[in-house]
Amino acid sequence: MGKFLVSMLKAFIAILLLNLLAGFVYTRFDLTEDRRYTLSEPAVEVAQKFDGPVIVDILLDGDIPAEFSKLKSETVQLMESFVAKNKNISYNLINPLEDETKAQETVAQLQSLGLQPANVTVEENGKVSNELVFPWAMVNYNDQTVKVPLLKNKLGSNSEERINNSVQQLEYAFADAFTKLSITEKKSIAVIKGNGELDDIFIADYLTTIRDYYNIGAFTLDSVSSNPQKVLDQLNDFDMALVAKPTQPFTDAEKYVMDQFIVQGGKSLWLVDQVAMEMDSIYAGGGSAIALPRELNLKDFFFSYGVRINPVLVNDLYFTQIVLATGEGNDSQYNPLPWYYNPMVFSRNDHPINTNMEAVRYQFTSPIEVLENDYTKTVLLRSSPLSKTDGIPREISLDILNQQPDQSTYTNGNQPLAVLIEGDFSSMYKNRIKPLDLNGASENGPANKMIVISDGDVIKNQLRNGRPLELGYDKWTSSFYGNKEFLVNCTNYLLDNTGLINIRNKRVSIPLLDVKKITDQRTKWQLINIGLPVLLTLAFGLFFSYYRKQKFSG
Repeated sequence: MGKFLVSMLKAFIAILLLNLLAGFVYTRFDLTEDRRYTLSEPAVEVAQKFDGPVIVDILLDGDIPAEFSKLKSETVQLMESFVAKNKNISYNLINPLEDETKAQETVAQLQSLGLQPANVTVEENGKVSNELVFPWAMVNYNDQTVKVPLLKNKLGSNSEERINNSVQQLEYAFADAFTKLSITEKKSIAVIKGNGELDDIFIADYLTTIRDYYNIGAFTLDSVSSNPQKVLDQLNDFDMALVAKPTQPFTDAEKYVMDQFIVQGGKSLWLVDQVAMEMDSIYAGGGSAIALPRELNLKDFFFSYGVRINPVLVNDLYFTQIVLATGEGNDSQYNPLPWYYNPMVFSRNDHPINTNMEAVRYQFTSPIEVLENDYTKTVLLRSSPLSKTDGIPREISLDILNQQPDQSTYTNGNQPLAVLIEGDFSSMYKNRIKPLDLNGASENGPANKMIVISDGDVIKNQLRNGRPLELGYDKWTSSFYGNKEFLVNCTNYLLDNTGLINIRNKRVSIPLLDVKKITDQRTKWQLINIGLPVLLTLAFGLFFSYYRKQKFSG
């Protein structure tokens, strides 16, 4: 008995010493197969930038549905990983609807802050109920607050896919929020004007979103004809040029200035319509309009980078809808109808820009032909396999809504609609006569990248009462598309030198319980979980009692 007590005392002292040591030396072990609790190096770097308190409020406390409980636990685990890297970071779990007497008032306040709830249908013991959940976090630093969406919805996702999508984007979502709060020097984006580009009000939501990361300035090319050197020098003060749906041709001098900006290291994002066609033209034309080529004098420019936007229209059986009114006066009805020239483009999740992203809405887009040259081209978005191209000039009429499409003709699918180009860019005027003289002109440049999108409307937000709506929201069908996320990802990829956006490539898989099996096998598993431990305890007690009797009976 004395030896037994000594052994127990030693074990107690060892456990006590381990606990004391754990108070000074903290470490965590990630034993998950997908390493989802191991932070990426860019996320660690941005988390370590804070030298003052960062408080994260997670609005997922309280009695919430099972799938959100999993999201809550994964969020808490991730925050523990961030806290381990920087003790200035802390988090709180908050139940925003804890006070039921003020629930409606609280919901209204949260919605006014842009925190939209998720309406969840819960079925339990044969009863169905609806619950509001706010899957959001608020990251607070100094006097700034950044909202972090925790739920990632994608069209057609079931509960398990929705949670997997949400968990997969958690690390990037928080790292992105930390980045916004820690930026001290912002890079600059020039919004190119002078060639009939979209007015600011139609790109307002995109500009408002990226303003958290970058400085933005309008930049006109009108002065190229009178003082091209000054225009280039001023443009070189920017890190990226945005060209959003030009409708007037570029002069050779303007192209050369843009060429030199790119060759000398400037990033660029091009959203270009090669066909002139708008729904407004169809409505104004009594239900039809003629689609014509749009001459922008950019064919040789894009050709030098290895792409060609062909002047034809993509007709896609994976479409988004338009809404038409039927009837008159109080009897008017608004019906959503298929519009094959507005493709719904799903990502293949094969690049940090397009991973875990909602479908993007295109309108009257053209295919991009990818050509062979020394640059690396990555197709970011494609039309569906069930698509084809329609040549122009062509009459586009609402009458096609009354015709059943012949699926056997849709054999020219998977057309590139957005292409990333990377490499050591050379001037398109290399070994050619220059349209003008510029000081310090370069024929070869450093490693660079640009993105070409074959539809200017991808960046265009709708208006309501003269005010811009969220990019990707269609007010006629109340549908949300992934246009804003896609363009923000494009911008961040072009300008991100930290590799932060590569976190989006991280893959996680969260196994969830099968609700149907839980319902069908509830009694079985209750007996196993409650009865089996009792039986084992009784069996052990009987065995131990029998063993003692046998041992001490002699």
